[in-house]
Amino acid sequence: MGSRGSLARQLLVWQLVVVVALLGTVGVLSVVQAGNNFRSTEGSKMLSVAENVAATEGMRVSLADPLRHYALAPFAESARSLAGASYVIITDPDRKVLTSPDPSQVGEPLDVGDSTALRGRSWVGQLDGGTVAHVPVIGDDGTVIGLVAAGQQAPGFWEGVLDSPDNALRLLGVALVIGVTGSLLLARRVKNQTLGLEPHEITALVEYREALLHGIKEGVVALDPQHRITLVNDHARELLALPPDAVGRSVADLDLDERLRDVLTGRATGVDQLALTGGRVLTLNYMPLDVHGAVVTLRDRTELMTLRDELDANRHATDTLRAQAHEFSNRLHTIAGLVELGEYDEVRGFISRINTAQGAWRAEVGSKIADPAVAALLIAKSSLAAERGIGLRMAPDSSLGVVDEALSTDLVTVIGNLVDNALDALSERGWIEVSVRSSDSAPDPDVDSEDFEDVLVVVRDSGPGVAAELADEVFRHGFTTKAAEQGQRGLGLALIRQTCLRRGGFVQVHNENGAVFTARLPVEVPV
Repeated sequence: MGSRGSLARQLLVWQLVVVVALLGTVGVLSVVQAGNNFRSTEGSKMLSVAENVAATEGMRVSLADPLRHYALAPFAESARSLAGASYVIITDPDRKVLTSPDPSQVGEPLDVGDSTALRGRSWVGQLDGGTVAHVPVIGDDGTVIGLVAAGQQAPGFWEGVLDSPDNALRLLGVALVIGVTGSLLLARRVKNQTLGLEPHEITALVEYREALLHGIKEGVVALDPQHRITLVNDHARELLALPPDAVGRSVADLDLDERLRDVLTGRATGVDQLALTGGRVLTLNYMPLDVHGAVVTLRDRTELMTLRDELDANRHATDTLRAQAHEFSNRLHTIAGLVELGEYDEVRGFISRINTAQGAWRAEVGSKIADPAVAALLIAKSSLAAERGIGLRMAPDSSLGVVDEALSTDLVTVIGNLVDNALDALSERGWIEVSVRSSDSAPDPDVDSEDFEDVLVVVRDSGPGVAAELADEVFRHGFTTKAAEQGQRGLGLALIRQTCLRRGGFVQVHNENGAVFTARLPVEVPV
């Protein structure tokens, strides 16, 4: 609609078209009618003037005597003045002009066109845009001794319009027909553009639309072809944290994450696109509207994603228990086999080695990590890694005291997702090293969280690493189209980034004989 102008502007333009067409038609008809009137009335008048001059005895005598041709001018000028003619010209039988209001014509032949005056018959017609009457001057012997031409120039356009009052009713009728026809066509066009709706129906439709858009629990954003926001409901404004003046502004001018910009502008295609913003997980769907722009719907999936994360945590716990049960079953079978073989000393050694290995890992985690949730997570992940043939170890510089509940939850999210990401990256046997330490690297795990400012988490693995061009992409987008086809893999990294940014920290990755993920989580969350 923007390219064609508003409906009010279109109505104004079409009304002007109708008025101009009406005035033009009336003007043309007026000029045509005035021309017809001019030809009929002025033709008779000019013929009368020319006949009077030709019948004047003194003019005939002066015309017959070449020595008296100088006396012809008063006769012609007097007739022209009295009749109001444009000109009165007298010529000899050879059409040579003897007298004329235009001195340059004197002595020149007169253009008589199809006139029959030189053959003895009067003639009235149109010459040089005016009405002309030619009357022959007959001598005493009955021959043509000269010619009298009286003419009147045709009026201009506006003179023709102003000089036609006699046709006012006729022109008014024509104007009425044109006006009614134009109004009917305009009404039909407006009806087609409004889909046959009456003004009160359009008003009601707009009210219904406003109530619907602001009443639904989904966010709706409408954009024009230039990616400017034309409409946004309350829920979308809240989900995207849009400013009050967002309507009319371009998506590129708003403080939005690049992922959101890609979806809102249609650069990211596909259904149910995920994006993270302000601690929320949003599902967006982009629907183009031909040349009118697009509509984007948003749904808050934070609650569902939280439930999914809890289910994932339960699944990981189940996998860990299954791994431990499988490991325990294998050890029981080994012990049973050794007992049947009578290798009692070997049984005692085997059990001692198991206790030593498990006790060493628990002791190492317990000595370095005082927070119960983080320690439990690392112990559980060790069993899962062992089942896959992957070694999980603590970095020597690891040291973490007891932290508050919110930070503990965020650390579990970050460490759990980073370890899972490393497990997925290692398709063959390898190792994962986890370093969790406070900013002061205090060796005492019982140090209170108030004594340091942030927690640094470093997870490295022996896998293939992350491509340099994707080092920022994995965090910024969260997942790609390929990842979406594989069950939304990569969302965990985006959640890690979101968690770190929410606390005022950061997360980054580089390669050093494998991928090295570094996350910093401040203790105090910025207000």
